[in-house]
Amino acid sequence: MAEVETTYSLVRDAWKDLKKSKIYGLQKQRMVVWRNGPATERVEHPTRLDRARSLGYKSKEGIIVVRSRVRRGGRNRPKIMGGRRPRRMAYSKLTPKKSIQWIAEERAADKYPNMEVLNSYYVGEDGPYKYYEVILVDRASPSVLSTPTLAWIAEPQHKGRVYRGLTSAGYKGRGLRSGRKGTSKSRPSIRANGRIRR
Repeated sequence: MAEVETTYSLVRDAWKDLKKSKIYGLQKQRMVVWRNGPATERVEHPTRLDRARSLGYKSKEGIIVVRSRVRRGGRNRPKIMGGRRPRRMAYSKLTPKKSIQWIAEERAADKYPNMEVLNSYYVGEDGPYKYYEVILVDRASPSVLSTPTLAWIAEPQHKGRVYRGLTSAGYKGRGLRSGRKGTSKSRPSIRANGRIRR
């Protein structure tokens, strides 16, 4: 039986191979507008509706989507020209603690302090920047509190969850995506196990 094509499946397939899809020209135009716009900007509708819906987005009061712009590229520092042993130069192989996506979520949360980050997803990149859309939920909204699948975010233990690495991007950065076996030193945290990274 052939798979029925829905609107969501068409959007999903277009984003699987963006350069060969029909929306590639539109995406190039978006990059020009986004680069010249503000770094954190609220959007009326999600760019990738299928991805947003799969991550918990609902079109209702108390839920917004914010596009966050963050820089691309590696984190190598300029080479130190003074006298050092090579191992003390500390300019290459620097392991960042946070991913670019995690930083994008935090910046969106800084802009909207009355809201909590639910999740985020990739929406594009150009030369110097990457763009993510962050789903934010209002903790005090009656429509959120009356929705069983969203009401949990208003509980006190979830306040500031993005700053504590409790979003999906935060979990990945903390090494908690691999289950239990072989990751014992990642729990409860890297710092608790004496594995502080640069």
